[in-house]
Amino acid sequence: MRALVLADRPAADLAPLDAQYAPALLPLADRPLVQFRLEELIDAGITECIFVLGEHADKLEALLGAGERWGGRFRFALSRTGGGGAEAPSAVWPRIALRDDEPLLALRADVLAAPCIAAFLDQAQGLPGAVVVGQAADPRASLLLLRAGHPDPGPLLDLLHWGGAPDPQPAAGDAAGAAHAIDLTATPLNLLATLPDYHRANRDLVAGRLPGLAAAGREVALGLTAGRRAAVAPRSLKQGQAYVGENSRISADAELLGEVVVARDVVVDRGATIADSVILPHSYIGELVEVSNAIVAHDVLIRVDTGAVLKVADAFLLGRLGGEAAQPEGPRLSDRMLGVLLLLLSLPLWPIALAAAALESGGGLLRGETLIGNRAPALNGAAGGGNERAFVTRRFATRIPVLATLPRVLAVISGDLRPVGVAPLTPQQAEARTEDWQRVRDQAPVGLIGPTQLNLPADAPFDERLMSDAFYAGKRSALGDLRWLWTGLLGLFSRRAWQRV
Repeated sequence: MRALVLADRPAADLAPLDAQYAPALLPLADRPLVQFRLEELIDAGITECIFVLGEHADKLEALLGAGERWGGRFRFALSRTGGGGAEAPSAVWPRIALRDDEPLLALRADVLAAPCIAAFLDQAQGLPGAVVVGQAADPRASLLLLRAGHPDPGPLLDLLHWGGAPDPQPAAGDAAGAAHAIDLTATPLNLLATLPDYHRANRDLVAGRLPGLAAAGREVALGLTAGRRAAVAPRSLKQGQAYVGENSRISADAELLGEVVVARDVVVDRGATIADSVILPHSYIGELVEVSNAIVAHDVLIRVDTGAVLKVADAFLLGRLGGEAAQPEGPRLSDRMLGVLLLLLSLPLWPIALAAAALESGGGLLRGETLIGNRAPALNGAAGGGNERAFVTRRFATRIPVLATLPRVLAVISGDLRPVGVAPLTPQQAEARTEDWQRVRDQAPVGLIGPTQLNLPADAPFDERLMSDAFYAGKRSALGDLRWLWTGLLGLFSRRAWQRV
């Protein structure tokens, strides 16, 4: 048996999410909507699928592939859109060119329904005729079984047409009346036609209100489910049920209340509160931010109760994690000149650093270190891994921070470091990063000083240092860099700069 899978719904009613998602791509507890129906088809033994795609067809085809991941064989057809709706299935059918020598199951995969395909096929075995219709509460969510030798299915397929009206066309209704029917109206169904529908579907899934459907992951605590490599403390769930997606990180003192779905690659920072909300992938929820009854997509907050859409300009409140990183920012003449000035100003400290290193080390005065800098790789250098921007610098063998890092001023003159930027990493630290949010810092240059170098102790956790760098990368400006430079110069006279670590 083959399946004709319609996933071509227009997404305009789901704005502003339509800019990134087709309805079939909407994430539900870390799984795209289309995956629920696809897995149900595979479980029913249907592995040959023809998908009809519309908006964001490239993303859907990339997700589904040729079917190897699912143990099936997939091919694709495009639905033409116009007049605010998708092309009628009866118009797409002639381009698919399927023979009628084996049964075909037609259905939509951009709606959410409790599993019913296997039961429908079992019941259909006892019914005669070329066509059996599984009548859902909404005709567009129905199942159509066309047996071998079936007549032209065009009018029947239009039962599934997402044309903006919930009622089928008269021709389709006549054809349906001539077919054998199985009542599926009691099957729980969510069309995800609006943003509140989408919000409710996520909450229903995490709360277990959809029979046969559940969020996949490990149970961290009663009511708290987490995906692979998710970091969330059981005490973060104060009440209700929550799902935290793959690679996401919830601060231990953040609070999850009610029914919460946090998708993959999300960071929820210290003191934040999320109540009855859905957080979409690659989003950042800032420190002490409160999100209630909403959908968050990067820097956009959608209030489900009022329909208000708020774009947040402050990256410290809401922001995007991951995505395309900026290209490394190379050396600038002004930075090198400033490096020369810093060297001249620091010359009185060099004899002190030498003396401190001699007293503390009892051996070599300088120690080498390899760091990732800003200079672009040579034309014949290796590509991709980031280590092609590594450079070797020195540290004085002393535990006094301001003296130990004096040689890095030379790296500013050479262009490997900027005066102000994120803290430099070693190649090993750079390669150890596995999550998208940890690479947000790469959108800023690497610097001699910056908020991480000035505000965090040297023994601060690695993730905390990366998060501090990510904040800087999202907020950096020329005026802000001048302030950090001034703060760094004043810091030379602070006790912390001279306190041994």
